[in-house]
Amino acid sequence: MKNLFPALLLCLLAVVACDAAHWEPEPNTSWQWQLQGTVDTSFDVDMYDIDLFDFSQALIDELHAAGRKVVCYFSAGSYEEWRPDADEFPASALGNALDGWPGERWLDIRNSQVRSIMSDRLDLAQSKQCDGVEPDNVDGYTNDSGFPLTGADQLSFNRFLASEAHARDLSIGLKNDLDQVLDLVDDFDWALNEQCVQFDECELLSPFVQQNKAVFGVEYVEEQSETGTPAQFCPEVNALNFDWLQKDYDLTATPYVYCRNVGSPSPSPSPSPSPSPSPSPSPSPSPSPSPPASSGSTLVSHLPWISGLLA
Repeated sequence: MKNLFPALLLCLLAVVACDAAHWEPEPNTSWQWQLQGTVDTSFDVDMYDIDLFDFSQALIDELHAAGRKVVCYFSAGSYEEWRPDADEFPASALGNALDGWPGERWLDIRNSQVRSIMSDRLDLAQSKQCDGVEPDNVDGYTNDSGFPLTGADQLSFNRFLASEAHARDLSIGLKNDLDQVLDLVDDFDWALNEQCVQFDECELLSPFVQQNKAVFGVEYVEEQSETGTPAQFCPEVNALNFDWLQKDYDLTATPYVYCRNVGSPSPSPSPSPSPSPSPSPSPSPSPSPSPPASSGSTLVSHLPWISGLLA
C-alpha cells in the first residue's frame, strides 16, 4: 500500500501544476491597451491587451518574442454584427442595442448557445496562444438589455467564463462589474476598469489588490474636464496600487500615459524596428466603455497536506 504514495504524490503535483498554470499578474504590471489600428509593438511594457479577432498570430508571436504577455479582448455580453461568428447567435438571444454603439446588442447570457459561442472564442484564444482574455460587457444585468437578467444570472455567466478560461490555462480579468467585485474576486485573476476616477468608485476595486492581483484601468482624454490631467488623477490610483492609463476612446496606440511613470519618462516606444503591420481591424465601432472557484492554487499551499500523506 505504501508503494502507492509516490504515484499519488505525482498525481497531486500534476493537478496542482495545472491549476496554477495560467498567468496571474500582480500590481505594478505595466501594460498597453490597443484595440484599433496597426499595433505599435515597441512599447516597453509587460503586457499588451489586443483584439482577439482582428490581430494576427504573427503579431502575438512577435509580442511573445519580445517578452510581452498578451491578453486578447472579446465581448462576452454583447453581439457585434461584424464578428466572424455573428451568424451563430440565435435571434432569440439578441436584445436591445447598446446605446451609442451601432451594430452592437446585448446578449441573453442565460442562453446555452451564447455560452457555447463564448467557449469557442476561448478555444480561439488558446489556439492563438493568448496568455489571458478580457471579456467585455459582463455587467448586462445593470443595463437595459431587453432581458430580465438578475445579479445571480450575471454571477453564473461570469463564473462560467472564468472556469472555462482557467480550463484552457488562460488568465482572465473582470471587466468593470464593480457591484460584484466582492463576489467574483476569488474567481478572476485581475481586474480591468474604465473611468473609476471619473465616477469616484476606485475603492471598490481594492479587494483585488488585497489579494495581490493587478488592477488595470483607464481614464479617457475626452473626459479630462472631469478627471483632471494625469498629474492630477494619477496620485489617487497610484496610492491604491493600480496600474492606470490615460488613453482616448478609440484605443489606438497613442495617446498613452502610464500613471506609475507620471513625473518621470513614461514607457514610450523604444528604438526598434518599425511596428509590424497586422491586419487592419474590421470597420467597426471601438469596444464600448461600460457605465457605471478561486484563482489557481500554488504548489507551496499544498505541500503540508502532501507531506502528511507520505508520513
